[in-house]
Amino acid sequence: MAGLDDVLKMLPIDQIAAKLGVDPATAQAAVEQGGGAILSGLQKNAETPEGASAIEAALGKHAGVGDAVDVDALDTADGEKILGHVFGGREQQVAQSLTEAPQTAGIDFGKLLPMLAPVVMGMLAKNQSGGAASAGSGGGIGDLIGGLLGGGGQQTGGGFDIGGLLGGLLGGKK
Repeated sequence: MAGLDDVLKMLPIDQIAAKLGVDPATAQAAVEQGGGAILSGLQKNAETPEGASAIEAALGKHAGVGDAVDVDALDTADGEKILGHVFGGREQQVAQSLTEAPQTAGIDFGKLLPMLAPVVMGMLAKNQSGGAASAGSGGGIGDLIGGLLGGGGQQTGGGFDIGGLLGGLLGGKK
């Protein structure tokens, strides 16, 4: 089972750093936080049968990710749509909260998250096609997403709690 670390290995951190105007170490931390946030949002959506079904349907559109990603070729408009579904219209709040976090202060997550979303979906599709999950199975897509989160760790960058952040944004606060 691939993890968030495998998603990170696919990304040209230097290219992302240049796009964000930061050094590679800062870009790496931002990618970890952003990727973890997207996976956490997907995992929350996968808790309902409707959400899991919608994610599985979306994965069919994101199959074919290779072992490397060209940031300039990413469809950020598709990334925006993915984020809208993942965060239920609260993608700007998530981006703002990540931007204000001490570990990644100053990173424009509004620019980064749309780059990451298609890559995360592509990695999930790649893992799903490997037989890691199927529609209607016990844990199914939730287990697949949980495996990716477990592979890279949900808390990185000095213990920033992505799950807590998203729980607050996606939970009872409306």
